[in-house]
Amino acid sequence: MRNLPYLLISLLIICYCNKISAQEQEEKTIHKGNKGKFYIYHGWHESSYTKSDIHFKGDKFNFIIKDVSSTDRVMPYGFNPYLNPKTFSNVQTSSRIGYYFHDNFSVSLGNDHMKYVMTNGQIVKINGVIKAGSDYDRIYNNEDIILSEDFLKYEHTNGLNFINIEVNRVDDILPLLKIESKHIQVNLVEGLGVGFLYPHTDVTLLDYERHDHFHLAGYGITAKSGINFTFLKHFFIQAELKGGFMNMPDVRITFNENEKASQHFFALQKVIVFGGMFR
Repeated sequence: MRNLPYLLISLLIICYCNKISAQEQEEKTIHKGNKGKFYIYHGWHESSYTKSDIHFKGDKFNFIIKDVSSTDRVMPYGFNPYLNPKTFSNVQTSSRIGYYFHDNFSVSLGNDHMKYVMTNGQIVKINGVIKAGSDYDRIYNNEDIILSEDFLKYEHTNGLNFINIEVNRVDDILPLLKIESKHIQVNLVEGLGVGFLYPHTDVTLLDYERHDHFHLAGYGITAKSGINFTFLKHFFIQAELKGGFMNMPDVRITFNENEKASQHFFALQKVIVFGGMFR
């Protein structure tokens, strides 16, 4: 009995050490690395575009309109159409599925469903020739022209689909701030992407029949940065700024395959997405 106090103290020390070890193991489990995880997300964005020159070339026309302005097409916020599966294509969406091949790096495949609308009514410069039997037939030499709908309607509204592969880096910044949390991570996200543009272009040019088919039109290159809030290891909200160069040398504009438009511009997206991670 004389050794009982020492035995109790020893048992208390062992129990305390086991508790500390269990807590450390729990921390490691909660904060274990991303390698081997998959993720998926869906969300929405707003887009803006730089001015661009658009070259129209066909059997009876060959002209360029200069410094053309455009907008995106943001729908009013609400259940319809943002959360209604039947109307997903009516809004500007960003969707992606990815895989972490390293604790800090992932590769992903996604689609940015943008919408590009040429602004009608603007005055631009035009160069070239039109001889299509229309009211606009003539030779143009850096002259002003109003982009009225009887001359040209030009939209990538269903949509300007950028189907792309990204490589992303993610870094949890809470440890750098000396903040410990079991249930939340705050990550900085950076990424580079490359892919092809598959727009559904809606065009009415002069007196030609309206054309609105999907067509592989070109490619895009993007870079992005953002912030990611991950909750309970599995759910996250992510906000991004994504900018890129879009080059479309082969845009279908009529039912004649020899008649096409070409343009290039820079795009900027403001993105908010919701997603989940799993092994």
